[in-house]
Amino acid sequence: MGFPANGASVTDKPFKFLIYGRTGWIGGLLGKLCKEQGIDFAYSSGRLENRLSLEADVAAVKPSHVFNAAGVTGRPNVDWCESHKVETIRTNVVGTLTLADVCREKGLVLINYATGCIFEYDSGHPIGSGIGFKEEDTPNFVGSFYSKTKAMVEELLKNYENVCTLRVRMPISSDLSNPRNFITKITRYEKVVNIPNSMTILDELLPISIEMAKRNLTGIWNFTNPGVVSHNDILEMYREYINPNFTWKNFTLEEQAKVIIAPRSNNELEATKLKQEFPELLSIKESLIKYVFKPNQKTAGA
Repeated sequence: MGFPANGASVTDKPFKFLIYGRTGWIGGLLGKLCKEQGIDFAYSSGRLENRLSLEADVAAVKPSHVFNAAGVTGRPNVDWCESHKVETIRTNVVGTLTLADVCREKGLVLINYATGCIFEYDSGHPIGSGIGFKEEDTPNFVGSFYSKTKAMVEELLKNYENVCTLRVRMPISSDLSNPRNFITKITRYEKVVNIPNSMTILDELLPISIEMAKRNLTGIWNFTNPGVVSHNDILEMYREYINPNFTWKNFTLEEQAKVIIAPRSNNELEATKLKQEFPELLSIKESLIKYVFKPNQKTAGA
């Protein structure tokens, strides 16, 4: 197939990235990062589920790497997927597999932003134990249709040696006005549960994903900061750095279940593999302070 060896850098031609998901949060941030780093890039014109349009994109752009940040998460949340199952399959399964297959045919590495919401705490990985799910563990959470499709596609993508699967969880960025931001979401909820989870600080991790492409890294990666943080931990930081008058109410998983259609995933992912490749990676709480709360402190009148 002529793929570069895993970890080998491509030096024979300059980088050019083809990005799917222009209108999405991660896709938009990726384009910004490419501009800042002076990397040539183009957004796709094609639709994931239309193979001919993907082949046309690759032919027109002639990329060195492809990034997939397109997908259906549902609006306002994953409950949408419960009543739109075919649409969810079309993009998250058929579309993602089609893109992986086109990239493989063209000898291209695909960086695929996937999800880590395919696991839940269990007897082998108890809450608060520090025992996280590893890259090779089999997903055990099928509570939501969204997660079910994501676990299916992850399993199938294991057979594509050109794909780098990044398991993102509860993404957070320094843009506290963004409604997709986990922090923004929980500050607007009437009540929140309080469970430690692995999370992804996009300001720190998206530049790492660009570096992963440059290194031609493939396979599955838990794409979260090391350690866990709970809802209350985050809201306490929010109160400390952003709004000293902020208050919130907690409720239990049982109470939460009454106001959502599909159960939500709560887990800890083991981030050792990523930390070994990128030793500078900060723990979740350090990353939250450095990349999210400290930069927002000034604008909050503190």
